[in-house]
Amino acid sequence: MDKKIRCPWAGNTQIYIDYHDSEWARPVYDDNKLFEMLILEGMQAGLAWITVLNKRAAFREAFDGFEPNKIALYDEAKIQELMADEKIIRNRLKIEATINNAKVFLDVTEKHGSFSDILWEHVNHTPVVGHRKTIEDIPATTPESDKLSKNLKKMGFKFVGSTTIYAFMQATGMVNDHITQCFAYEEILRGQSL
Repeated sequence: MDKKIRCPWAGNTQIYIDYHDSEWARPVYDDNKLFEMLILEGMQAGLAWITVLNKRAAFREAFDGFEPNKIALYDEAKIQELMADEKIIRNRLKIEATINNAKVFLDVTEKHGSFSDILWEHVNHTPVVGHRKTIEDIPATTPESDKLSKNLKKMGFKFVGSTTIYAFMQATGMVNDHITQCFAYEEILRGQSL
């Protein structure tokens, strides 16, 4: 029997437990993975994260593995195809934002190099440790997420409000907001992975 203490939000749904244990708050530096998470966090706006997790495989299929070079070329016919795909979140604004964000991502990486470096400089290239004792101690935004959100908007990204960006920062390990009693909190501090 699994006796690990986890953050309460992980609940007892296996997909949430797996995400909590092996992904959430674990530092991500790969540009394409960061792009995928930025898109998925934008898709989640106004919805529960479990909705996105349950549809992530379908999103990967529908959006060509989140390959920015391919997404940037999507036209109206592709948008209509995506709007008809019942396996994904069919929100035209979010789909159009994904296409826009792929174009901006390509432009930014061409001009400035690594997307990872651009993002991680907002936390001095070191994960922020939250030291949260309870889930209620976790904020929806921080000054860092406010600044990163503002900078991403200046670059031209869409669906990157501060709340979305803070969730993105947590998801990609820029912030370790596991509660201090959670097994993953110490594991991440030690730099270990499962």
